[in-house]
Amino acid sequence: MPGILSENNNALVPFSPEVRDPIVYHLHQTPKPPISRLSISWSRGNCLLVSFFRTKTPSSESEANSEENSDEEIGGKVVEVKLSSENGEVDDVQRRKIAYGSVSPFALLQSRKISAAALPNMLMGSSNRIDWWQHIMEYSTDIKALLENSKMPPSSVIEDPMEVLQIGEEPTSLKAAWELLEIFYADKQAQPWLPERLVDWLADYDSLLSSTMTTVHSKLVDLQKELVNLPAIEDDPKYWEGLSSALAVGWLDIVVKLLRLHGSYQLDQLGNRETENGLVEAVAVLVSKMPRMRSELDDSVLGECFKSKPDFMKSWEKWRGQIAKLECSGFWIQCDHRQTREGLKNLLQIMLGNSNILNTVTCHWLELYISNFLYIRPFTMGLEGMYSLAQKCMQVKPLSNTHCLMGLIHGILGDNIEVVLAECSRSFGPWMVSHAIELLTAGNTQAEILLHEERYNLGGISIEELHRLVYAQVLSSHPLTWQIAPVYLTSCTKQGMGLLEILLYKQPVIHNQLLLKVLEICRLYDLYSISSTIMKIAGVYHWKHGRKGSGVFWLQQAQDEVRLNKIAQQLFDFVGKPISDNSFKQWEGLIELLGSEARTAGGLEFLHKYRDFKKSLQQVQDGKAREAAQQAIESLILLMKNPSTPQRFWLPLLHDSLMFLNWQEQPLLNVSQTNLLLNKLQELSIARMRPDYVEADLPSQALGSVRLALATNLGRAILKE
Repeated sequence: MPGILSENNNALVPFSPEVRDPIVYHLHQTPKPPISRLSISWSRGNCLLVSFFRTKTPSSESEANSEENSDEEIGGKVVEVKLSSENGEVDDVQRRKIAYGSVSPFALLQSRKISAAALPNMLMGSSNRIDWWQHIMEYSTDIKALLENSKMPPSSVIEDPMEVLQIGEEPTSLKAAWELLEIFYADKQAQPWLPERLVDWLADYDSLLSSTMTTVHSKLVDLQKELVNLPAIEDDPKYWEGLSSALAVGWLDIVVKLLRLHGSYQLDQLGNRETENGLVEAVAVLVSKMPRMRSELDDSVLGECFKSKPDFMKSWEKWRGQIAKLECSGFWIQCDHRQTREGLKNLLQIMLGNSNILNTVTCHWLELYISNFLYIRPFTMGLEGMYSLAQKCMQVKPLSNTHCLMGLIHGILGDNIEVVLAECSRSFGPWMVSHAIELLTAGNTQAEILLHEERYNLGGISIEELHRLVYAQVLSSHPLTWQIAPVYLTSCTKQGMGLLEILLYKQPVIHNQLLLKVLEICRLYDLYSISSTIMKIAGVYHWKHGRKGSGVFWLQQAQDEVRLNKIAQQLFDFVGKPISDNSFKQWEGLIELLGSEARTAGGLEFLHKYRDFKKSLQQVQDGKAREAAQQAIESLILLMKNPSTPQRFWLPLLHDSLMFLNWQEQPLLNVSQTNLLLNKLQELSIARMRPDYVEADLPSQALGSVRLALATNLGRAILKE
């Protein structure tokens, strides 16, 4: 196995042979010789970075998939190894597209499942089961549309007459596996004609099997390359071999097209090879008229369609009789071209069900399996005897190098749900398993019991929930897909909500867009307590990192009265400080953010009124004396009357108001207002005698100055009145 080699040529980090060109990064600066070490670290996603630092010796210059250059190469190399068991047909971008696209069909199906479960048992009749089957097929169709390969090969406007194989979208194993599950588990309407569905499936995906084994498709690809260079294709044995193989697996359109490329159809040959051409055309007509037990035929598919078994059997016997009659015809003696005569008779034997020829012209057991259904057991319906026939075909044509789809087909034919799940998980990853379970349980009571039963060894959850949790964790581990993980976690009734809570709490709150996305997820799933906690976390985080406005906003959204009160208490420390304090605008803005509702945080009403009072003082200093002084007095009276004003701030407020109490022009306070302030001052004098009283940071003569100013103002107010 290739890998990064050490001095004794042992593979340190082997990687798959399928990775032909691993990503290699050259290092220009490394430790000086003779230091040699190995460094392993995680890269993006599931990639592992393996750094190999070497001494400059010829024996240590050897490395996987790199040229030896011991003279020039001084440093080391870093090889990026992708740790994954999934196939490489679908890249990361396409995989994320599939992940996002499958959310809507999955969520819709879960919603319908909840609605159906809410119906009484007496209403769950046959009509509802039919409706549920239709929902499953709609779900499967939506998922299958996501798996289509968007990379279409370039097509020619002019049709090439020598083109045997139609060039369509490049197939993927993921879509092939999904269609297999749909055919055998979800599409109940296709159960009577399963063999024909397998014929169509093999026609679409036999090219995938060509990567690990010889197939009919690979034979036809080789034949198509040689058609252009063959002057008389009927002389080439590969032509008849390709015809026989295509007919064996039911690709009738390809067979007819190849037959009509026969040299006897050329204008200059019709006169000399009339009998030979008639035999070729007769076989082509018989092939195109082959009876087929299926619901409908596409325009590109040849054959006669029959939906009922009696009509199909009657037509089949008639068609077989025509083949036998042609085989016994005397025209074969008049056919001088030996290859044409033998090749056409070989095609007739295939249509008559000659097992030896079918074994010869098919390449692997699945092709032999389908040819048996077409020509030896044409009246098979449903899963009747399918597994036993598959076992016989595997014995006739054993595989040395199996494709991932072969294991899945074997599990499906054996009706073993556990094997099917294991193959899906091993070959296609957790996305496939978590979504395919809906197909496996469609109308299958045994599968429902197996997958929905709560298991003690799994922590009390079912196999279905286990696979959904695994897929949700895969989504959660990537920053581009974590936001769709809640759709799958909420469908897990046992442990989903707990993991969803952990997922939401682990998202960083530093980015507002991400925070809003988390809160939207909480709103969608009615997770109000989690939403409140996350907003509290965001508020504390922003407050501690100096973004006080954002901190206050999120704490308000969370209605966190405790922390908002603590912030208000911090703002109380500014009360009584000089107006020229540089922090005036800062705490003024915070007060504005905190709001004026007393229910949000106690004491905030006082802070708002104190802010208005401070503004009035500022305006007095700016020259707006009369009006500003009157507004300041009104704010002072409101503050002193309000019970939310803490008692420890009475004296700082009155001390800040000395200029108004000693106003020269006229007294600004009337008698009742002055008496109110004197009473407050008396209460304050009594309160100062308590041991728990906290003195304000004011001059020692502040209380006397305020008392004298109030007494003076009282006398002036009495004289004025």
